[in-house]
Amino acid sequence: MPGSVHQSVALALTMLVITLPVAIPAGADQCQPQWPMWEQFAERWVQADGRVLESSLEPHHSSSEGQSYALFFSLVANDRDRFERIWRWSVENLAGNDLDHQLPAWLWGKGKDGVWQRQDTNAASDADLWFAYALLEASRLWGRPDYRAEAHQLLANVIAQETADLPGLGTMLLPGPVGFEHSEERLWRLNPSYQPLPLLRRLAAEQPAGPWSNIAEASTVVLQRTTPHGFAADWLSYRVDETGEGRFEIDPFKGGVGSYDAIRVYLWAGMTSAADPLASPSLQALHGMEPATRTRGVPPEHVEVASGEAEGDAPFGFSAALVPYLSAKGKTRLAEHQAKRARQGLEKALAAPADQGPPVYYNYMLSLFGLGWADGHYRFAADGNLQPLWNTACSDTTR
Repeated sequence: MPGSVHQSVALALTMLVITLPVAIPAGADQCQPQWPMWEQFAERWVQADGRVLESSLEPHHSSSEGQSYALFFSLVANDRDRFERIWRWSVENLAGNDLDHQLPAWLWGKGKDGVWQRQDTNAASDADLWFAYALLEASRLWGRPDYRAEAHQLLANVIAQETADLPGLGTMLLPGPVGFEHSEERLWRLNPSYQPLPLLRRLAAEQPAGPWSNIAEASTVVLQRTTPHGFAADWLSYRVDETGEGRFEIDPFKGGVGSYDAIRVYLWAGMTSAADPLASPSLQALHGMEPATRTRGVPPEHVEVASGEAEGDAPFGFSAALVPYLSAKGKTRLAEHQAKRARQGLEKALAAPADQGPPVYYNYMLSLFGLGWADGHYRFAADGNLQPLWNTACSDTTR
């Protein structure tokens, strides 16, 4: 991993207890709360030009997922300069400076030929939604109409290239433009973690005539029909027979496991506003993870969705991701326990030499989401609007 390890004082700032308010250094602007966890991530992994250095794949490669997540976190932190640089690098390098016609490529890095460029031009729709959401909310919160215009360019291509009409479900979000629609077999592949309800609500408010409300409703139906033991799958397939009847199947490429993708399904469900009418049905469909975590003490790393059989102790990022979910289910003590495990895991990972131990990127990203939410840095309103702490700390808005 690139970058140096920060001093223990900086690390200690990230080890906040879940029940305590966000720490604000003495003399700091009370309307501009600090977020040490983001600052530490950005200083270590975000280049000066806005490239996020790590991904879950090849070392030192960058992904649209990492870029879009970092864009969102920089908005949560009111980090306007980094937001601009992260977005501009993404447009120039992932979308070839052509948002009118190209979606951001999902992987960029050094190829076997030694050239640094897009290594796979296929897009990832979850990253595209996070890009668009962050741009829309940056436009609203910072008064930047140019960001809104770019979000609309992006969304036009998402609708054209990454949605499909599935008989029995309506318009759905595909994981990407290529490789997920097998028309000759009347089969579509889906990833439940690619469709966070708060984002879909915000897009529906922005484009009422768009497919976003249907995608939100259908994504909840997907959970209700594919979680027999209350566990989400990483990947699913949807097949339509000769009579036009649709059914869900185990994905023929990835199998029926819930693990590193699916952990985000619980995260998004937990962060969805309780006022959203789909929040409760989503949490009810995901009833299996809470007792599994309570019984084991830690989340399972892998679950066979069809049988509910769980195995392995998940890394600390899973614990961080479950904090909003467990909180939404009223399991405060278990949420606190998982938050503590996540903070300790993060501290240990950052203290290790950069070239030793497992990659920390994904665990850190999940921690920014889950622990950032737990520490009150942001909330999502029922309409999907972002409620960052920096915009509510000096107002009467309840966070």
